[in-house]
Amino acid sequence: MDVAALREYLVGAGIAVQGDLRVELISGGRSNLTFKAYDDISTWVVRRPPTSGLTPSAHDMAREYTVISRLRGTSVPVAAAVAFDAEGAALGAPMTVVEYVDGSVIRDRTELAALTDAQVEASAKALVATLVDLHAVDYRAVGLENFGRPHEFVARQVALWARQWERVKTRELPDVAVLHAALAEAIPASSDASVIHGDFRIDNTILDSAAPDVIRAVVDWEMSTLGDPLTDIALMCVYRAPVFDLVLGVDAAWTSQRLPSPDALAQHYATLSGRDLADWNFYLALANFKLGVIGEGITHRALLGSDAGGDAHRAAEATPEFMAAGLRALRATSRAGSHSTELL
Repeated sequence: MDVAALREYLVGAGIAVQGDLRVELISGGRSNLTFKAYDDISTWVVRRPPTSGLTPSAHDMAREYTVISRLRGTSVPVAAAVAFDAEGAALGAPMTVVEYVDGSVIRDRTELAALTDAQVEASAKALVATLVDLHAVDYRAVGLENFGRPHEFVARQVALWARQWERVKTRELPDVAVLHAALAEAIPASSDASVIHGDFRIDNTILDSAAPDVIRAVVDWEMSTLGDPLTDIALMCVYRAPVFDLVLGVDAAWTSQRLPSPDALAQHYATLSGRDLADWNFYLALANFKLGVIGEGITHRALLGSDAGGDAHRAAEATPEFMAAGLRALRATSRAGSHSTELL
């Protein structure tokens, strides 16, 4: 972070900077880099893409800034947008500046241990309720009608992640082609459309430190778009798989057995949203397919020397398990109907 350049940009954008500007890295590695910037009076959050190992569409700063700007004032809690350097004039890469939202970010099981069992359950229910609120937003009314292409979204997702596999695979895995073919045959005839987050779980939110069942802000919107809302809740559920720890490289809070089961999360979503979880196992299979390819991609970039994550080379160990889980989900559908679930 070039602090002097950041200060010059903020001042040029009409943002008062009182005293020295200080900057601290909050998080980095496999997602966009996030910094806390503060002076004697104010605090902001600055986001920019990683310095290497970029993945197409995965670090879209304009997408982040657009969606939080439009969602401000809805029932979805987001940080207030402050400024956007689309051309990367200040730092050499696109940059967003938003308000700093004070609270707790629960990333790993050590941080989750600070919560009681009752708080953990209440937080999980609040997360599902927030996702329901997001999917209920009238995207046309808030000016997001051009934010994505919801028509045939699911079919494009199946094709997208198959293409991505060909770009990042580190070995041949027969289950990948089998699952891709099965998904292509099982694409639902119709689906709903809403704003979707694309990466929704506990560590992509800021919880109120005193009341962790209160979501103060949803963050990390770089994968958001207009699409099928069931892809969001299915991914949220599949993130609960213990093998996801290998993808993140940590003992993730969201994979902890203290949290509600994937089935419980899905049922709570259905109850609150009123949505029928039709073709549910298809959505679980698609989420597993996507996460398997993501894990492979992390290891692919690590082998090229472009990922700084300490355990990035192990992420692909999760890929066979995700592919197998996806196949089991589709087979469960054929045996017991579209509402049965079998994640692992």
